[in-house]
Amino acid sequence: MKGYILLLFSISFEVLGTSMLKLSDGFTNLWPSVILLVSFAISFTLMGFVLKTIPLSIAYSVWAGLGTVATGLIGVFVYGEVLSTVNSIGLIVIVLGVIVMNVGKMNTVHG
Repeated sequence: MKGYILLLFSISFEVLGTSMLKLSDGFTNLWPSVILLVSFAISFTLMGFVLKTIPLSIAYSVWAGLGTVATGLIGVFVYGEVLSTVNSIGLIVIVLGVIVMNVGKMNTVHG
C-alpha cells in the first residue's frame, strides 16, 4: 500500500512538471521552468522508491496512464483545450488499461 501512495505522489509531481512545460514557454520563463525541473526530479526519485515494492511493468503503466489522463484533464480545465470525442475515448481506454494491468497483477502468482 505504501508503494501505491508513493506512486500517487510521483504521478502528481510528474503531472505538475508536465503542466509547467506550457507555462515555461520553451524554458524562457524562470519559475515555471524551475518548478518543472524540481517536480520531475521529485517524481523520478519517488518512482525509484516505488519500484522497491511494485513491479516496473505495473508501476510505469499506472504512472504513465494516470499521468496522461490527469494532464489531459488539466489541459481541458486549466488551459481551455478541447478534447474531441476520439480523444475522450482514448483517455477512457487508458484508464481501463491501468485497471486491467492492476487486476492482472492481483491474479498473478509469483513463485
